[in-house]
Amino acid sequence: MPAKSKAQQKAAGAALSAKRGETAVKDLVGASKEMYDTMTEAELDELASTPHDGLPDKVEDD
Repeated sequence: MPAKSKAQQKAAGAALSAKRGETAVKDLVGASKEMYDTMTEAELDELASTPHDGLPDKVEDD
């Protein structure tokens, strides 16, 4: 599943970095912390690898 916004892609990248041990989990906040807790490394990799081209900065919740 590709990311729906640049913000979601960025949060997935931060969570993926923590999953891989490249950054500290304590530094995660908000969506990236939730993603870290609930998604697999493969799912995070798929979201984080979405190209930025054509993505809105942020998508509001319905």
